[in-house]
Amino acid sequence: MQIKRLKLSGFKSFVEPAELRIEPGLTGVVGPNGCGKSNVLEAIRWVMGESSPKSMRGSGMDDVIFAGTAQRPARDFAEVTMLVERQTEDVSGDVAFAPAGDVEITRRIERGAGSAYRVNGRDVRAKDVALLFADAATGAHSPALVSQGKISAIIAAKPTERRAMLEEAAGISGLHVRRKDAEQKLRAAEANLTRLDELMGDMENRVAALRRQAKAAERYRRLSDQIRVAEARMIFSRWREAAQAAEAAKKEADEAVARVDRAADAQRNAAAYQTQAAQILADRRKAAQAAREAATALGHRLATLRAERDMVARRIRELADRRTSLAADRVREAALAEDAKAALARLAREGEEIAARLAAAEAARGTIDIRTVELEDAALAAEAELGKARTVQAAEQAEARVAQAALDAARGKRARAEIEAQRLAEQMKALGDERPLVETLRAA
Repeated sequence: MQIKRLKLSGFKSFVEPAELRIEPGLTGVVGPNGCGKSNVLEAIRWVMGESSPKSMRGSGMDDVIFAGTAQRPARDFAEVTMLVERQTEDVSGDVAFAPAGDVEITRRIERGAGSAYRVNGRDVRAKDVALLFADAATGAHSPALVSQGKISAIIAAKPTERRAMLEEAAGISGLHVRRKDAEQKLRAAEANLTRLDELMGDMENRVAALRRQAKAAERYRRLSDQIRVAEARMIFSRWREAAQAAEAAKKEADEAVARVDRAADAQRNAAAYQTQAAQILADRRKAAQAAREAATALGHRLATLRAERDMVARRIRELADRRTSLAADRVREAALAEDAKAALARLAREGEEIAARLAAAEAARGTIDIRTVELEDAALAAEAELGKARTVQAAEQAEARVAQAALDAARGKRARAEIEAQRLAEQMKALGDERPLVETLRAA
C-alpha cells in the first residue's frame, strides 16, 4: 500500500484545509518545534483507525478538533482524508468495497457526535477500515509509523510486544484480526448451541406438562358434561320454584294493593272528617271570640253604670246632708222648701231609674256569662273531637305507610322473581332439549 495524498481540515493545528502530496521518492517535513510535524503523523494514525485519545496526546477524542485561539474561533468538526494505492494481492473479499487501485479513506469527527468513516464516498465501519490496513500489513499501530519515543519503546518492549511487531512487519496482522473475529463467532455459536440445548430441555419439560394438562382437560371435559346435566336439572327445578314464588308474590302484591286502596280510602275519609271538624272548630272559635268581645263590651258598660251608680249614691248622700241642713234651716229657708221637695222628688225618680237600669244590667250580665261559658264548652268539645280525628288520621296514615311498605316489598320480590324466572328461562333455552341428555344418562 502506497500513500499518495493527505488532506487535513480542522485537525489540531491545521485550522485551514491543508493538502500534503507524497510523490515517488523521499518526502520529508522540516520545521521548528511546534510547527505541527507530529500532527501530520497523528493524522495518518487517526485516519487509519486510532481510537485511543492518549495516543493522540489528548484527554478525549474531541481534542483533535481545533480548539481556537485569540484570533480564530474553535471549529466544530475535523476531517482527514488519505488517498492510498492498493495492490492486487492486498484485496480481500471481506473489504471488496475497496478494490485494487486508488482508495480514498476519510474520517470525520464532530464535537460531541463521534467519528464516521467513508471509503470512496461510502460509509463503512471502523472495523472495515482496520481490516483494510491490516491486509496491507500496516495500521494505526504499525511499526512503520515511528513517532516520538517509539525507538526506545521498541528497545524496552517485552517479547510479546516484539512478536506483535514482527507479525505486523510480516503482514499477517490481518489474519490475526480475522482469526479473532472467527473465534468470537465460534464462541457465539457455542453459546447459541448451549442455549439451544437448554431450550430443548425446557421444551421437553413443557411437552410433558402439556400431556398432563391434556389428560386433565379430557377429564375436565367429562366432568363438565356431567356437571352441565346436573346444572340443567337444578336450573329447571329452581325455575319451577321461582315461578311458584313469582305467583305467590303476585298474589301478595294484589292483596297489598287492595289493603293500600282501603287504607287510602280511610285516609281520605279521615282527612275529610278532619277538615269538617276544623271548619266547625273555626266557626265555634269565631262565635266564642264574638261572645268574648260582647262580654267585654258589656263589662265596660257595667263598669260605667256602676261608676254612675256610685256617683248617684254620693249625690244622694250629699242631698241627704243638704236635706238635713235644709231641715235645720227650714225656718230660715221656708221659701225654698217647695223647691227642695221638687228636687227630692226628681232625685227619687232618678234613683228609681238608675236602680232599674242597674237591675237590667245585672240581668244581662248573667245571660252573657252563661252564653260565654256555653260557647267555651262547645269550643273545648270541638277541640276534643279534632284531637280524636287527628288520632284516627295518624293511625290511618301509619297503616297506609305499613301497607305501602308491604306493597313495595312485594313488588320488589315480584320483580326479583320475574328476573330470576327470565334468567332461568334463558338458561333453559340455552341448554336446549333435555331429552338427548336424559337418553345419554340412561345409556350411561
